Amino acid sequence: MRVDVLNLEGKKVSTTELPAAIFEAPIKPDLMHQALVRQQANARLGTHSTKTRGEVSGGGRKPWRQKGTGRARVGSTRSPIWVGGGGAHTPHPHGYALRMPRKMRRAALRSA
Repeated sequence: MRVDVLNLEGKKVSTTELPAAIFEAPIKPDLMHQALVRQQANARLGTHSTKTRGEVSGGGRKPWRQKGTGRARVGSTRSPIWVGGGGAHTPHPHGYALRMPRKMRRAALRSA
C-alpha cells in the first residue's frame, strides 16, 4: 500500500510504503466489540455499597416478647421489611474486570 507524504502546506513531498499486515488487516466486528466491552468493563469502579441487616446499627434487643401480644413474632427492628432496617439483596463492591488475550487485543486494534 503506497501513500503520499505531504508537507505542512499540503504539497506532495514523497511516497512511502505502509505495511500490509497492519493497514490491510481484515475487519472483524465481533473482535472489536469484545475489545470495546472489555475496555468499558475494566473502567468500572465497582465501589457501590449498601448496608445489610447485619451492618445497620442497633436492633440488638427483641422489640416485644414472643407470645401474648397478639402481634406477629419479631426478632429485630433491623429486618429488611422494617423502616430503618438493612436492605435485602443490595449492591456490594465487586470487580467487573474482563480478560482478553494479548493477540486478540492487538488483532482488534488492527481491525479497527
